[in-house]
Amino acid sequence: MSAAPEQIVYEMAAPRVARIRLNRPERRNAQSTRLLYELNAAFDRAAQDNDVHVIILAANGPHFSSGHDLDEIAAGAAHENIQAERTVGTWCGFGCAGAEAQMAYEKEAYLGLSERWRNIPKPTIAQVHGKVITGGLMLVWPCDLIIASRDATFQDTAVDLGVCGVEFFNHPYELGIRKAKEFLFRSNVLTAEAAHAAGMINHVVEGDELEAFTLSIAQEIARKPLFALKLAKEAVNAAQDAAGRGTVLQSAFGHHQLTHAHNLLVHGMLMDPTNLAKPKG
Repeated sequence: MSAAPEQIVYEMAAPRVARIRLNRPERRNAQSTRLLYELNAAFDRAAQDNDVHVIILAANGPHFSSGHDLDEIAAGAAHENIQAERTVGTWCGFGCAGAEAQMAYEKEAYLGLSERWRNIPKPTIAQVHGKVITGGLMLVWPCDLIIASRDATFQDTAVDLGVCGVEFFNHPYELGIRKAKEFLFRSNVLTAEAAHAAGMINHVVEGDELEAFTLSIAQEIARKPLFALKLAKEAVNAAQDAAGRGTVLQSAFGHHQLTHAHNLLVHGMLMDPTNLAKPKG
């Protein structure tokens, strides 16, 4: 039996520039537990390589990411699969009863990893095309810069499914208060142009120019002294943190877990199934 294909591809795109690609195109890069931890290992590899100054996160296939792997979640396999991984946090209890197991898993594999990637001490650039749906935002938003093709779209369907938003609640910092509320309340699709106007995206380019344009920006940044880049990133992140961002994320994560517990009591599943079959606009 042949080995399962790698869900992450790592390459040096240029001197000082590492490129990491999500490589689950047949599932539109749905985030299985394995994919998340392979991605974390790739980020670690780039972060620990002193010859890498900039990290690009891209994706193979027609879409950047369709979000969490709902088949893995529905089968109850996510909690089992995390046991096979080398976790990065100190939370445990993934096999416990009730809300504890779900909270522990999401605090480690979703919020924990996304926040860890946000704090990688090197500039990171998301190279985005196609759809980015719900959990896919948790791969894009931790990056320092976002460059998108004109066909890229962004959507958080969590409220539509009875949950208060993705576990990495960066919405107000990406879109501003008014746009964040509308994005959540309506679960509507945000185009690349609209995301750019809101300040969530740095650049929008034609699809056939995306990879070359992203690499050119990465190479421009990579010429800078690495220590200065690290400290500049840390300084900007500290501005957000000093304004209480960490408290906001933890509060929203608690609300998120409450909606899961509520849905389990009322519907017998983590989500409210009422809108599962409805088309999204």
